[in-house]
This record gives sequence, C-alpha cells and structure tokens, in this order.
Amino acid sequence: MKNFCALIGKYFGLLAVAFLVLGFMDPGLFRWVLGKVGSVSVLSLLLGVVMFGMGTTLSLKDFVLVFKRPKDVLLGAVAQFFIMPFLAYLLSRAFDLSPALTVGVVLVGTCPGGTSSNVITFMSKGDLALSVTMTSVSTVLSPILTPFITYLLIGEKIAFDPVGMFLSILQIVILPICLGVALRTFLPRLARAATDYTPAVSALAISLIIGGVIGASKAAILANVGVIFLVVILHNCLGYALGFAVARLVGLPWKKAVALSIEVGMQNSGLAVGLAKAHFAAMPTATVPGAVFSAWHNISGAVLAYLYLNVLNPRFDPDYEKEQTVLESAPAKA
Repeated sequence: MKNFCALIGKYFGLLAVAFLVLGFMDPGLFRWVLGKVGSVSVLSLLLGVVMFGMGTTLSLKDFVLVFKRPKDVLLGAVAQFFIMPFLAYLLSRAFDLSPALTVGVVLVGTCPGGTSSNVITFMSKGDLALSVTMTSVSTVLSPILTPFITYLLIGEKIAFDPVGMFLSILQIVILPICLGVALRTFLPRLARAATDYTPAVSALAISLIIGGVIGASKAAILANVGVIFLVVILHNCLGYALGFAVARLVGLPWKKAVALSIEVGMQNSGLAVGLAKAHFAAMPTATVPGAVFSAWHNISGAVLAYLYLNVLNPRFDPDYEKEQTVLESAPAKA
C-alpha cells in the first residue's frame, strides 16, 4: 500500500491531467465534488484534507528560519504576493478576459505558494529549507493578504466579501494545518505513519477537484480553451522567470534563487478553486483557471526540475562540481 501511495504522489502531475481529461469527457463523473454533505461543501472538505496533510509535514522548527534568515523569507513573501497577483492582473487585462475568468486568474495569483513547490525544489537541488519556510509563511499570511490583494485588484469592479474570504481561508487552510501540526507535535509516531499516505491522499483530493470543476465548466472551457491555457501557462512560467530574476538581482546565491523561482511560480491553486466556488458562485467559470493551473504547474514543475538538474545547475551553480565530487567519493569512503 505504501508503494502504491508513493507512486500516486510521484506521478501527481499525470494523475491531475488524467482527471482533467476524465472530467472533460464525462462531466457528470465528478459532479458530486461540487455538492455538499449535509451543509458542508465537499470541495472545502477535500481542501481541508490537503491542508491537514501539509500540516503533518510541518513542525514549529520549520518557522525558526524566519528568525535565522529573515531577509530571505521576507523577500520570498514579498515576491510571492507581488509578482503573481500583478502578473494575473496584467494578463487578465492584456487578454481582455471576461469578469469570471479574471476572478479565477487573480485568485490563483493572490493565493499562497503550493506544497508541490517543496517537492520540485528538492528535485531541483534548490534550498529546500527556504522553500518549506516560504510556503509556510505565505500560507500563514494568506488569510489577510489573499482577500486584501484580491480586493485591491478587482474589488471595485467585481463585488465580493473580503471578510468572508478571510474566514473561509481560516477554516479551509489555517485550521486543518494547525490540526496537522498538533498531530505531529503531540503524536509524532502517528504523524510519521500518516506521512506515508497523506501525499497520495492530497494528490487524489486535488485531482478530484480538478475533475469536478472541469466537468462542470466544459461549455465555458470549449468557448475559451485557447486563452485559458495560454494565460495559465504564461502566468506560471513568467512566475518562475521573474522569481528567479528578482532573487539574482538582490544577490541571492544559486540554490536560494532556484527555491524562490519555484516558490513564486507554483501556487496553491486548489485553494483558488475553493475560494472561487465559495465567494463567486454566480461565476462558475471562475473556478476553471485554478483547476487548469493545478494540473499544469505540476507538469511544468517536473520539466523545470529536469532542466535545473541536468542543464542549468551543472552550468551555473558554482557549488555543483564540489557536490558531485562529494557524492562520487561517498561510496569509496564506505
């Protein structure tokens, strides 16, 4: 079972694409994902499961880096909540998106970094500790900054309740994460056992959300398929590029720049879907950019990790040759 779950976590990008295709081909297959159990949204429950899984991987010491390297973490937070929101706004204006698609793209931009960024940073040989801390900090800041920046960008044109969004993020994100951290703190053995399965459960939950949203929005996607995919791809890839550029401009070393580029480009787009569903119910198409982004950024992240590992690191990382020498000599010492 553990091996099967490991495979699901490893090939999350392919799973997400498969559910996207299934949802598109059979719109009724995952319709229940957008329904309710009693008075509770299934989609919100699935997001809560994802956030709980994230919580079980965190501990209070993950936030110590905030005090040890405050400039790095502050730069990551500023880049996260400046680059992606304003890229979203500019792309929405440049492509003259409908109000519903504008909402969806902006929500993707104003949400915090996604946990997938930690996996991709690890695969890319970037600064993993910085990546984990940036994800944690941006998530903790999101109840305030996500509604605030969303209101700044679209609040005058599209009515919504920032306070209600703040409360939603507390319920969907912060509470489950706190429960996960509490489990790891007070029942560490159980938390360690859970981490063998939570990545797979999270991958399945996000894939179900993608399938449900894509199925419910099939007609809108067919009407706007080209522009939706183009905007999502540009948003993600420009986020990678600008995140890396900012890091190098301020003098961060290579591994930190790798972590920052990935952290900025990869968003918690599942949360964007949940917020769109909860706060822009009259605009069902607003959920589509987040669903497409969820599938796409895992694919692009895997490609980016390959490029870092096999092309960019060997050429530009000044520590690459030293690390390779250490790795090659390790078996001999054993």
